[in-house]
Amino acid sequence: MKYFIHTFGCQANERDSELIAGMLKEMDYEATRDEQEADLILFNTCCVREKAENKVFSRIGELKELKIKKPHLIIGVSGCMVQQDKMPARIRRRAPHVDLIFGTHNIHELPHLIQNIQLLHTPQVQVLPERSGIIEGLPSQRQIPFKALVNITYGCNNFCTYCIVPYVRGREKSRQSEDILREITGLAQDGVMEVTLLGQNVNSYGKDFTPAATFADLLAEVNNIEGVRRIRYLTSHPRDFDDSLLRRITGFEKVCRHFHLPVQSGSDRTLQRMNRGYTREYYNGLCRKIRRLFPAASLTTDIIVGFPGETQEDFQDTLDLLKKTRFDMAFTFIYSPRSGTPASKMPDQLSASVKKTRLQQLMALQNQISLEINQALQGQVLTVLVEGVSKTSEHTLTGRTDSNKTVLFRGPRELTGQFAEVKITDPQTWVLKGKLL
Repeated sequence: MKYFIHTFGCQANERDSELIAGMLKEMDYEATRDEQEADLILFNTCCVREKAENKVFSRIGELKELKIKKPHLIIGVSGCMVQQDKMPARIRRRAPHVDLIFGTHNIHELPHLIQNIQLLHTPQVQVLPERSGIIEGLPSQRQIPFKALVNITYGCNNFCTYCIVPYVRGREKSRQSEDILREITGLAQDGVMEVTLLGQNVNSYGKDFTPAATFADLLAEVNNIEGVRRIRYLTSHPRDFDDSLLRRITGFEKVCRHFHLPVQSGSDRTLQRMNRGYTREYYNGLCRKIRRLFPAASLTTDIIVGFPGETQEDFQDTLDLLKKTRFDMAFTFIYSPRSGTPASKMPDQLSASVKKTRLQQLMALQNQISLEINQALQGQVLTVLVEGVSKTSEHTLTGRTDSNKTVLFRGPRELTGQFAEVKITDPQTWVLKGKLL
């Protein structure tokens, strides 16, 4: 039996897909790259933006003919999209050939649900409204042998007015540190050199414990695990990134010098309406501290354009923030109304043309800044963890620096999974090209 998983969205979804793949492997399924030969096709979905939802429905619709040709084929939908109110019924109505629907809180029930479909020949729908607890010890199938994603928290308590994540991922729950450390120790023994700690807001790790724990304490313990060479983390909320955490990170040699701090807007008025919990001045101050403590670090962010009521002046504030802070990279998005969020009901929703124009202006400015920052690396020698052959050329290897910059260079495939020294010869906007030393 073979399976094919379509993964949409963030690293949390990627990690869920690894767990799904691990459970399927234990059921004697094997992965295939050819959707046509799969016996199970699963869509692990995202609902942060409407575009992702539309893409899922489109892809599911395309499988209708394949399902007729292969009646035993199981088509499943999981992930955040499924957790929305009335969405399971909507999926069944629009795509009755879907056999399996389950949510973000009951991934561990997948084997049981598949067995029910095979035995009873009836669709299975199981979506829990809330996570009852954290299920430890689930099998996993990683994409890259020497890199791993590790959940440290689930859910979110922030309730930004534009965001649907707290409604579909539930309230914030932290994993016990001993479970996290046991998992990472096992990963290191299995050859993993780089771990990425995952949470909707990693900085609030342990606040739900009594007594409370801190993210800095967890980083300290992970930093001491033998075999781990690099530690990354996603995502940090600027409001909770305090001076104490910054000072502690200076002493953790394995924690990568890459700070991803989603600002979302450079306008105080918009930040307040987004319920972000900080001001432009606070954010700028945080970035200055990072630059002072970590001069070689990279700083990246997320920005939303076209939030309801965003004026030209508000947008100009965002452009000014880019010019002053000078991010290495910014992930930019057009605001997408999500049903059930406060922002979707706000007045003064902007037209698609205005949002698109502003996005283009924002991207043009950021691309210019990114290129200028990368050009300053011309001639420097950087340490790169080689990830494998580039998607664009079988003669080129790709890897990442400590600061999370992508580096392309020629070299033997045997370097995959090793650290290499690369001299930067051709810095570009999104990648650095170099020569292996």
